[in-house]
Amino acid sequence: MHAIIPPYLLTRLATTDAPHLARAAEAARATLAIPRVYRSGRGLIDVTVDGDSLVFEASPAPERVISDAQNGEELPGVRVRGEDDPPTDDTAVDEAFDGLGYTHRFLWDAFERSSIDGAGAALLATVHFGVAYDNAFWDGVQMVFGDGDGEVFTGFTRSVTVIAHELAHGVIDAAGGMEYIGQSGALNESVSDVVGVLTEQHRLGHTAEAADWLIGAGIFTDAVSGVALRSMSAPGTAYDDDVLGSDPQPAHMRDYVSTTADSGGVHINSGIPNKAFHLTATALGGFAWERAGRIWYDTLLGGVTGRPDFAGFAAATVTTAETLYGAASEEAAATRAAWVGVGVIDDAPTV
Repeated sequence: MHAIIPPYLLTRLATTDAPHLARAAEAARATLAIPRVYRSGRGLIDVTVDGDSLVFEASPAPERVISDAQNGEELPGVRVRGEDDPPTDDTAVDEAFDGLGYTHRFLWDAFERSSIDGAGAALLATVHFGVAYDNAFWDGVQMVFGDGDGEVFTGFTRSVTVIAHELAHGVIDAAGGMEYIGQSGALNESVSDVVGVLTEQHRLGHTAEAADWLIGAGIFTDAVSGVALRSMSAPGTAYDDDVLGSDPQPAHMRDYVSTTADSGGVHINSGIPNKAFHLTATALGGFAWERAGRIWYDTLLGGVTGRPDFAGFAAATVTTAETLYGAASEEAAATRAAWVGVGVIDDAPTV
């Protein structure tokens, strides 16, 4: 299952005996106990002025539907906001609505992709799932958001990177999917992180240099010693907390974690390809979605499905960069150097 909070974090929280986190521990236990079942447009006109002329550009608009589970566990819940409806007085509803819109806009502006399936699929989300539910997940059809326990986790709709990350699992599914286990599962998580940070960077107009490269900033309460769930620029540094422990993500293959937990470490080892993307993007500079993002996106659509390992995916990104920009291009060189930098490729040829 594709969920933003890894099981190892919830397990640590569920077993804490800290008196001030009693509600959070109970919420984590309840979150782990709830099963998640995986279930397998309109037009928008932009008008600009060019000299004395009006320029009309058509692009697809999202079709968003937000539902409210009303703290139950039955999906989708009660419909509370659609595409043409005004904002509500429910912050979670409106944050989810906006986050879906930011992701839709990014996919179109960056890659001319109409929604997650490339064909204008409606974007569906349910808020207020469960009681103090400590997670957000993609179930194969829609987004689902818990409210958090209020002691460790806040509401998950407040993070655009969380929303875009989970929707990206739908993009990956539509492209053919990468099995959610071991290195292919870590790549699944990493590509979703890439879409998450690029959506936020696109929304804010941040370059690769100016971006914070954080996934899930803002979903921890002030009681947690940490800035986010993950850092793509510095895997392993996102949090260091007495209850949650230290961020376990490696940034290099020498620190790869061999484990059967977390579907073979999909949330842990995704730090390695995450760092490779960050290295590529910052080496190229500018807006990360324009070149590095295009390389990763075209690689995904180029048939990297099933159970690719890191080396196979790395080789595919280098080939994509060479196809897009030339074998002797700085884009190809930066992509190779990034995978060398994280120990996936042994060395890079001189360009």
